[in-house]
Amino acid sequence: MTASVPRPSPQPPPSARTAVAVQRDDGVPSRAMGALVSGQLPPLPPALVAAFVTGVLLSIGVAGSDDLAVFAPAVVLLLAGPGSSHPHDGRLDWLVPPILRLTEYGFTTAVGFAHGVPPWLVFALLGAVAFHHYDVVHRVRERLRPPPWLAAAGLGWDGRMPLVALGAATGWETPVFALLALYLWALFGWESLTYWTPAPRPREGRSGRGTSR
Repeated sequence: MTASVPRPSPQPPPSARTAVAVQRDDGVPSRAMGALVSGQLPPLPPALVAAFVTGVLLSIGVAGSDDLAVFAPAVVLLLAGPGSSHPHDGRLDWLVPPILRLTEYGFTTAVGFAHGVPPWLVFALLGAVAFHHYDVVHRVRERLRPPPWLAAAGLGWDGRMPLVALGAATGWETPVFALLALYLWALFGWESLTYWTPAPRPREGRSGRGTSR
């Protein structure tokens, strides 16, 4: 008699609207702000406004500042935080996660290059975050969900951006990028490996996406 391999417990499949909300990758600050409005704030308008203002700030060189001004894009993007509790069931609400992703990636890249962080280290940090986002998307497609603690442990976009800004403001941008990249690769890599290794494979003969058992 062989020992059974532990498998991820079945979870209820997320609906289309909850799948969008899962992909936001909100941290503790955004979830707290979302709890205050109880899902009454539509998520797309504030995300668009915040992304636009952040883009303007980056275009005028705020990312190269070595004082508190470098925090401005991260603070502005928090306007999208209260929308975290919305069900994201609007026709265009699927745009919110890509808007948050592009804004975070753009801010991180702009700060890193403006402050002389080695390009490979900038891309190492971006790679860790992008790996996590792709992993979450793949789980949603397989009708699974990431564990609820993962977004908080990964700091969320609203935690990572202020840390990048803090490194730039204190002159410790390279150590901050290095430590953040190491931490996120270790966290997301370990969690993904332990999650997917025992996961059952899709059955042969089924059309479309595999069904977990």
